[in-house]
Amino acid sequence: AGARALRISNQGEAAKLHYEEDESQSPSSSSSNGNGDGDDEAGGVSAYKWCAAVGGIGFLETSYLTYLKLSNTEAICPTGAPSCTTILTSDYSSVLGIPLPLFGMLAYGSVTLLGLNLSSKERRSVGELILIGITTSMAAASTYFLYILSTEFNGESCLYCLASAALSFSSFFLSVKGYGSGEVQKTLGLQLAVASLVIIALSASYADIHSSNSSRDETEVPYFETRISTESSPFAVSLAKHLHSIGAKLYGAFWCSHCLDQKEIFGGEASKLLDYVECFPDGMNKETKMAEACVDAKLKGFPTWSIKGQILEGEKQLSELAALSGFN
Repeated sequence: AGARALRISNQGEAAKLHYEEDESQSPSSSSSNGNGDGDDEAGGVSAYKWCAAVGGIGFLETSYLTYLKLSNTEAICPTGAPSCTTILTSDYSSVLGIPLPLFGMLAYGSVTLLGLNLSSKERRSVGELILIGITTSMAAASTYFLYILSTEFNGESCLYCLASAALSFSSFFLSVKGYGSGEVQKTLGLQLAVASLVIIALSASYADIHSSNSSRDETEVPYFETRISTESSPFAVSLAKHLHSIGAKLYGAFWCSHCLDQKEIFGGEASKLLDYVECFPDGMNKETKMAEACVDAKLKGFPTWSIKGQILEGEKQLSELAALSGFN
């Protein structure tokens, strides 16, 4: 009887030890069931760390674009298309007079700092809500800008704009993953409110641009001669003669401020030597069509250069025109 009791006692102890071992090896419900841990079980890398990395890339990109905007420097487009400069210098590249990339710097910088901070803490509800709010506003703004890109810049593309949109959406999805799908459902109302406020704010800030575009289409503007106030340098005169000799053409419109700026770069004497094609010689109204030469050139914006078979949009500096035309 004593030996039997001893065997039963030993079996109970073994079962208890086996149960405690199973409990110690089972994953914690707080870290694997969407409670905001954000850990990648396979690699041990937090989703917030990935979010910080994506934010860092976005910060570098928008810093470069901010420099271009503030220094009035032409963007280097990896695809070689002139659309990058056209879009990045358009009226839509600023919000309330502030360069749009500057807002991107602040947003991506905040995402980077919050991602690094959240990945090293266990309780982070307030920081997570802030990150969710920022990435939601970024995703909403990117959606709006993609709409503007497809409607106002039909047929044109900007690699920097598309890359920034991809980074914004990636930051949003990573922040959602880190927060947990179950918890995100509780903040759905807050996210919708933030996205709506962003869309409303952007629409209001761009209302003047839409109204000016529509008023220009509806209002008749008679043709007028533009006056060049700058003097031409010897280099500008020589370059203008060279461009004329190789058949280079400058397409523009009398109401286009960028076209006037391009002529101001050459100066009064040199600009008269250019082969300039006015696309609206009879004035501008909603029924006016461009000159046939401009239609044949398939212009997408003003000013546009045609040099040795190349179609180049936007203002160009004299040194750039010299390099493109082979002027020594």
